[in-house]
Amino acid sequence: MVKAKKGDKVKVHYTGRFEGGDIFDSSECDEHGCDCGVSPLEFIIGNGEVIPGFEKAIIGMKVGETKSVIIPVDDAYGKRNEEMVVSIDRSDVPEDISPEVGMRLELAQDDGNVFPVVITEVSDTHVTLDANHPLAGQELTFDLRLVEIC
Repeated sequence: MVKAKKGDKVKVHYTGRFEGGDIFDSSECDEHGCDCGVSPLEFIIGNGEVIPGFEKAIIGMKVGETKSVIIPVDDAYGKRNEEMVVSIDRSDVPEDISPEVGMRLELAQDDGNVFPVVITEVSDTHVTLDANHPLAGQELTFDLRLVEIC
């Protein structure tokens, strides 16, 4: 039977869990874990479309095979970088935005690149923005099922 390898286009059903077991994402049916027509994740192994640890876990799997893997921080979204957390003057926030903790925004750099941030603190004078990926600094567990090698 054929095993998934670098360069293969694959379809994978997954459930991602935090260290404590709470689910943060899943391609499976939320209601009862069935395959109710929810689309599996599709990607090409080796193209960097998914986190490195997820990709490594799929390599060598056969269609229909399932497994659970623990992906360390460095093979997931990396460590949190406190340099990506900044406090700005509230007066620098556009007037049409009413900043709230948890609000997601996109900031444009001078070169035109846009990156997502989350507001983590709001005071009368400042707003704190965090550009770290929400899963940065987390060890992640994935339950995987290889659905297809295309």
